[in-house]
Amino acid sequence: MAQPVSLVHPHPLAASYRRFAVDGRPGEGRLLLSGHSHQAWPDAAWAGQMRAIDAAARWVDGKWDEAFAQAETVKAEYAQRLGDTSGSYALASNTHELVVRFLSALPWGKRRRLLTTDGEFHSIRRQLDRLQEEGVEVVRLSTHDVESLADRLAAAVDDRTAAVLVSAVLFQTAAIVPSLGRVLTACQRHGAELLVDAYHAVNVLDLDVVTEGLEGAYMVGGGYKYCQLGEGNCFLRVPPDCQARPVITGWFAEFDILAMPPDGSVAYGSGASRFAGSTYDPTSHYRAVSVFEFFRQQQLTPEALRRISQRQVGFLAHGFDDLDLDPALLRRPDMPLDSLAGFLALESPQAGRLCKELRRRDVYTDHRGDLLRLGPAPYLSDRQLQDGLDALAEVVREVAAAG
Repeated sequence: MAQPVSLVHPHPLAASYRRFAVDGRPGEGRLLLSGHSHQAWPDAAWAGQMRAIDAAARWVDGKWDEAFAQAETVKAEYAQRLGDTSGSYALASNTHELVVRFLSALPWGKRRRLLTTDGEFHSIRRQLDRLQEEGVEVVRLSTHDVESLADRLAAAVDDRTAAVLVSAVLFQTAAIVPSLGRVLTACQRHGAELLVDAYHAVNVLDLDVVTEGLEGAYMVGGGYKYCQLGEGNCFLRVPPDCQARPVITGWFAEFDILAMPPDGSVAYGSGASRFAGSTYDPTSHYRAVSVFEFFRQQQLTPEALRRISQRQVGFLAHGFDDLDLDPALLRRPDMPLDSLAGFLALESPQAGRLCKELRRRDVYTDHRGDLLRLGPAPYLSDRQLQDGLDALAEVVREVAAAG
């Protein structure tokens, strides 16, 4: 009798990820449950990497026309994944670089108040901590009650606020932050800007800029996680009719200027080109174009990926419940599965130790404080997910016995 489809191993998609060897099982190779942090690259990424080298070898400094074409394709792919028809996109190697440019465009002479949460990723968290040391007022709202977070942020916006910076998905817990369009409405009422960190949402949620009422918002994100693009593929989505003048500005920001201002002031291009940087390594964009094409061939749309993710996260959640482990050592927070994005976070005072012991068994996870994070990916089979749960149960029981 044929095996049930859910138990087929390896997953058919794994054949397209041979370089990353994603078909491993404990004792036979590594098991990558780190998909929320760094998903494997499909083999198509190698072809893109080689195209970048070939272009440089063939055209030398004349490669830039083709390199810029790759960048435009990457921008269009991100816009498509966000259901975006009105925004424009700037690219950079990391989100911090883009966030700094965004911050440098705020009206600091008139407004010195930023509104954010206590659950932002370090690219935002650290920079705002440092600005606070220099006298900028930074107000952080608790993410404990995520359902009310948007309303609380909206209520806190006032005429002193320069910007609100908030995640669409909280990086520690995978909790989806609903109703961010309400925050944008409050920002527009008071003349503030909204920056949404969408890194943990792109390509794992069916996040639609129009449906969510975020057409007037800035957004940052990238391809290191659920897009499988690797490093160097981050974006800043800029709302239409943007007239911002970033103080941190690269010379690429004047590429599309037809004439310099007669008063000699620093000129900017239109839209997202205002946030452009300068000379960069285009290799990552070639790689991204190849991977995006692979996703299209496999019909891995955001809608399909959301269905896969929800089923896998549900498999892990229900499988964890069936383990019946000591909740004092490891427990699953009581959150509806449809309120989670791409991974499962489990609470434990021994999260770091559990993560370390799992790695000793070739099961790759990670931890943030007292949260152990399990991140599935579309190329993993249910058998591998069960292997991960079995290894987790073994580790928890050993730690409990050791005291």
